[in-house]
Amino acid sequence: MKNEPTQLIKVSRLAGQAIMDFGMIEEGDRIAVAVSGGKDSLSLLHVLRDRLRISPVKFEFCAVHVDFGFPDFDPQDLIDYFQKAEFPYFLEKVDSLKEEQYEGIDCFVWSRARRKALFQLADRKGFTKIAFGHHLDDIVETILLNQFYRGEIGAMKPKQELFGGKVTIIRPLAYEREYNMQALAKELGIASMGQSKCANEDTSHRMIIKSMIRDMERHNPAMVKNIFRSLQNIRQNYLLETVSHA
Repeated sequence: MKNEPTQLIKVSRLAGQAIMDFGMIEEGDRIAVAVSGGKDSLSLLHVLRDRLRISPVKFEFCAVHVDFGFPDFDPQDLIDYFQKAEFPYFLEKVDSLKEEQYEGIDCFVWSRARRKALFQLADRKGFTKIAFGHHLDDIVETILLNQFYRGEIGAMKPKQELFGGKVTIIRPLAYEREYNMQALAKELGIASMGQSKCANEDTSHRMIIKSMIRDMERHNPAMVKNIFRSLQNIRQNYLLETVSHA
C-alpha cells in the first residue's frame, strides 16, 4: 500500500488547481510573496517551492516582509527562518506609521500602508506578481464583511490586476481551508511562529465574522464553499434594480 500524501503535497495540489483555474502564474514570473510571519504566508513559500519543482511553467519567487518597527514582532526570527529554509528574501523597512501609536492603529490603515510598501517594492525590484497567503476562509470572511459592514458584494479575487495591470495580486491558497493550513504549518514546524499584525485584529469585525461562520458551519458544513461559489453563480435576474426617474 502506498503511503498517503503529506499535507504539503495535498495543499500543493489544490494550490496548483487554483493557479491553473485563474491563470495566476505565467512563464518567467518573478513573484514577491508577502510574508507577515504567520503560518499561512510562511507555508505558502513551501507550497510555491513544491509547485516550482513539478510545474512546467518556470518562475521565481522571493519572500518579502514589511517591517514597520512596531513592538509586536521581531523580524530577526523570520530572517533566521528564511536563511535556514534557504528562501530568498527582502526585508522592507517602512517608517510611514512611525508617528502612530501601535496600540491605536486601525487595521485598515495598517493593511493599506503594508500594501503600499509591497507595491512600491515590486515596482522597484521588478516583480511581476505579489502573492498573499489568503485561504478560502479569508476570502469568505471578506465577502461577508463587505455585505455586513459596507453594504456591497465583493471579495478578495484569487487573481486581481491593479493600476491598469501594473500590479497583479495572486492568492494560490484560494481553494484551501484554514484548518488544512493549520495542519500544514504543524507538519512544517511553523505553527507556533508569531506574526506582524495590527494591534486591534483580535477585536476587529473580521473576528466577529469568523466566529459567526464557525457557529453556522455546525448546521451546514458546505456553507463556506457555497459562499465562495456564489460569486461565480450570480443570477442577474434576481438582483435589485431601482427605477430610473430621469
